[in-house]
Amino acid sequence: MRVVPTWAVATAAAAPVLLVTGWTVAGARQPSGYDPVRDTISELAGPDAADRWIMTGALVLFGSCYLAIAAVLHAAGLPSRFLLAVGGVATIALVAFPRPSVGGSLGHGTVATVAVLALALWPAGTALWLPRGPVVGHLARPEPPWAFRRAVGLSATGLLLGLVGWFALEVNVGSRTGLAERITALAVALWPLLAVLSARRAQLAASAEVG
Repeated sequence: MRVVPTWAVATAAAAPVLLVTGWTVAGARQPSGYDPVRDTISELAGPDAADRWIMTGALVLFGSCYLAIAAVLHAAGLPSRFLLAVGGVATIALVAFPRPSVGGSLGHGTVATVAVLALALWPAGTALWLPRGPVVGHLARPEPPWAFRRAVGLSATGLLLGLVGWFALEVNVGSRTGLAERITALAVALWPLLAVLSARRAQLAASAEVG
């Protein structure tokens, strides 16, 4: 198993902190009419937001964290790492496609959809990577870290997609769009940290056995 560098753990831990700090500080800078339960994170990075650089900066750093993690999290397998990298790039690209003050935006909607779907689907990418059964004539493959087992990855993606569905429902007919978006974004942000910790723990256990 390839080494999971210590900086990857720190980077994975920093991602949700950056996201929550960004929307909290940026939200505090908005006029009194801004309601985090009702209003979205995208509005904090919109052209009319007060100090929009706070949220845009947080998004750039957040997406960069996932690009860095995707580069070194070999235990996840190539499909998952690709989806995580796509989610990171799309998150950064949101800065170039801000949500307009009035009406919708095809560019913003497309990039935001790619970002949230990639970050929700990447745990299930493990199912595309792991063999479905023993390979005749080959030694049994070591069991992967728990976060990258097929059942765990598919369950995580199912939960994240459920939250994405709740957010989509609030966008269309609800009044708690901001709350749904924040809970969904936080859940999406926490899974890479759990995955990195899982890989790191497996690596340390393997090193202890060898020693």
